[in-house]
Amino acid sequence: MRTAFRAASALLVSALALTACGSGGSDDDASGGGTSAASCAPSSGPVTISYTTWIPGIENVVKVWNDKNPNIQVKVQTGPNGNGGTYQNFFNQLKANNTPDLGHIEYDALPSFRVQDGLFDVASCDIVAKAKDQFIPWTWNQVSFGDDKSAWGVPQDSGPMALFYRADLFEKNNIAIPKTWDEYAAAAEKVKAAGGYITNFSQSDINQFAGFTWQAGGRWFANDGQQWTVNLTDDKTKKVADYWQNLISKKLVSTVPPWTTEWDNAYNSSSAWTWVSAVWGANSIMSGAPKTAGKWRVAPMPQWSAGEDIAGNWGGSATAVFKNSKHPYEAAQFALWLNTSEEALALLNKEAQLYPATTAGTKYSYLANPVEFYGDQKIYEVFADASGKVTPDFTWGPTMTSTYANASDGFKAAVSGTGTLNDALTATQKSTIETLKSQAIPVKE
Repeated sequence: MRTAFRAASALLVSALALTACGSGGSDDDASGGGTSAASCAPSSGPVTISYTTWIPGIENVVKVWNDKNPNIQVKVQTGPNGNGGTYQNFFNQLKANNTPDLGHIEYDALPSFRVQDGLFDVASCDIVAKAKDQFIPWTWNQVSFGDDKSAWGVPQDSGPMALFYRADLFEKNNIAIPKTWDEYAAAAEKVKAAGGYITNFSQSDINQFAGFTWQAGGRWFANDGQQWTVNLTDDKTKKVADYWQNLISKKLVSTVPPWTTEWDNAYNSSSAWTWVSAVWGANSIMSGAPKTAGKWRVAPMPQWSAGEDIAGNWGGSATAVFKNSKHPYEAAQFALWLNTSEEALALLNKEAQLYPATTAGTKYSYLANPVEFYGDQKIYEVFADASGKVTPDFTWGPTMTSTYANASDGFKAAVSGTGTLNDALTATQKSTIETLKSQAIPVKE
């Protein structure tokens, strides 16, 4: 992301020197008084810090920390995913000045919290600043917005994308595994003739479409230090939208709502044959389609041109420290352990199939293990390669929740036959600019 974001933020918030203000939602030991957030100095005495996330099995990971760190105890609270309610809770807590010390925030949502002046700059903690080189460069860009002197969270995981596919069905029907998007569309025709759908197009989770656009070279937002530019209708994005609109119009893809029982059944019943998804999708298929165990494999994401080797990214998140934490140093210390320790990363992968954001993490032995559900394929080798093929310059806007909601409404309409995906993006372009203006965020029209 561009270094200009920080300059633009100065137009929007009045306190760029993030200091601790009020309660941080911690259970403070009487002997462990809070410190100034600006100093990021260790607290005196034992402390308890709070952490809100939706990672499956996170309690088991936090227990390892708590057992080893009696003077820095972490209380974990779980809830729905970010857009499912946790982000709104965070925003409400920011207004009430009672956020947890730490929060799980996806990369695309970080700018929204930054614009609201809700985050503590963890790069002011020496332990975090020194750890920068441990992370895959593009993931660090996601938390620093391109400013080497700042970090608004510690990168937790990444979402490099690849092609999950039913090896048995492709082999049985003598269909080659597609290497390009043209081949994917051709395979869709053959899959339909065989009685299935090549995939399910997400009509409401726009993050996947963003990953397709990222790979294709579309760039939705930019900032020149003075104002934002919104471009949800650039040529690359239009190309992606036209491609999927063609598959939808020909009824070559199913369009059931994602993350539903109906969606799971499409994969569990062998109706849907592939899913172009992020590394964490491995767990979604395993849990949602148990009858298909052993039949799936993973291949690189289809390319727009033969010979290219570019991956998109879907998801990924950071462990952020909120600005009113009374114990930012200890919060940062836990966040670093959670996201750099081999012990923690191995547990996060075991419990939730999270893929590490550290360079070393992509080479840990546990990621080299064959995965039984995927026919004993070493699937993480595919994602390790994809992680290095994600371009670093995709910028998220400061109102992504609103942008996603508006795009989702338009995509649902397009799926039902009212308008097209490009119509939806054109309308979302307009509504996004209006949202930015309504929040007094400088935007170029």
